[in-house]
Amino acid sequence: MKMTAVRTRPPVVGDVTTIIIGAGQAGLAASRCLDQRGIDHLILERGEVANSWRRERWDSLKLLTPNWQTTLPGHAYQGADPDGFMGVGELVDFFDDYARRISAPVVTGTCVESVSATERGYRVSTNRGVWHCRTVIMASGAFNVPVLPRFAEALPTSVQSLTPHDYKNPDQIEQGGVMVVGASATGLQLASEIQASGRPVTLCVGEHVRLPRRYRGRDILHWMHCMGLLDEGYGEVEDIKRARRLPSAQLVGTGEHRDLDLNGLTAKGVQLVGRLAGVHKQQLQFSGSLNNVCKMGDLKMNRLLRSVDEWIDERGLGAEFLPAEELLNTALDDKQKLSLDLAKGEIKTVVWACGFRPDYSWLQVPVLDRKQRLVHDGGVTAAPGLYALGLPFMRRRKSSFIFGAGDDARDICDHLASYVAESVSMTSIAVA
Repeated sequence: MKMTAVRTRPPVVGDVTTIIIGAGQAGLAASRCLDQRGIDHLILERGEVANSWRRERWDSLKLLTPNWQTTLPGHAYQGADPDGFMGVGELVDFFDDYARRISAPVVTGTCVESVSATERGYRVSTNRGVWHCRTVIMASGAFNVPVLPRFAEALPTSVQSLTPHDYKNPDQIEQGGVMVVGASATGLQLASEIQASGRPVTLCVGEHVRLPRRYRGRDILHWMHCMGLLDEGYGEVEDIKRARRLPSAQLVGTGEHRDLDLNGLTAKGVQLVGRLAGVHKQQLQFSGSLNNVCKMGDLKMNRLLRSVDEWIDERGLGAEFLPAEELLNTALDDKQKLSLDLAKGEIKTVVWACGFRPDYSWLQVPVLDRKQRLVHDGGVTAAPGLYALGLPFMRRRKSSFIFGAGDDARDICDHLASYVAESVSMTSIAVA
């Protein structure tokens, strides 16, 4: 990772048209789009540019998306390995370079403490002063707080408990059995790495999205891109609330383009159990739905692969790619374990890979539901001039990916620009 720092703006407190909260991919993309529209703005960042990538990821993490998909408005991967996968250090360098290229007005080390509505827009209070603005774009991300089940507190204190924000590498875990709770991309990658370190892993498996890394000679995301699936809009799906809650796909980025699925993990010795349903005294209790969720994961994967085959056949391209493939279904033991006694000492550590949620504890505008989830229509909230970016399936299926930030930012900034122009016009009329 390069050590060259991004040039940032001093905290000149005062009035500005737009405040962007967060200097990750969504915030930087929004900055570029606002600059193109001539709208003055600042980006308030609690740490450094790409802070979550710098501080809240494990050491071996690589992107799930191939390098050719690492793009932001006016900036794209230019390296020699377009089909490879960036590590965290390379990605941070990519963001730093982008922030410099677009002269992003980032104010680092600035924690937003509250955002409240005023007659003229919004008051943004921080640890470094107060800004007043007409509009706010919340680009602080969807992965701020690791999700833990309520019963996580019932885990005995003798068992080490970690979240993906805490975990860096297996060396910080004591010797002994490890339970990884959650079988999406994060859970599978951590289970694989920890098992390889010599610590026996038990993986709790709930609903998941199974995908092969490559199919018919191309990356699975290549096919989803060509077929337009990643550009599918939030108004085109039957149940957008469910679509936004879907877990991340079981993928890993490696030089070998290898698959990472439950079959691969069991071949390495990882033990599979059902979703962790509760902790009672010293007993871990597992759901009996493991067979069903695995069958559903296999069914949906095969349905997608058959749609790839149809897309190829409809265009007469079959000779250009490898033949259609039949992937093995998930293999499970006939008898599934429904409980585990912690008193026996088999499990020394639990890693909670149960997903993440945004943090809106600083938001004092009534746009959250009773579960503190943001209510929005494609990133546009009911509060005039208050927007979001970077949330799962916010406007498109690709919204939470790096390469999805640009299109969403353009849409949101178009809406924002229209709102600002209308506000100025109405103010002029009122003054006249």
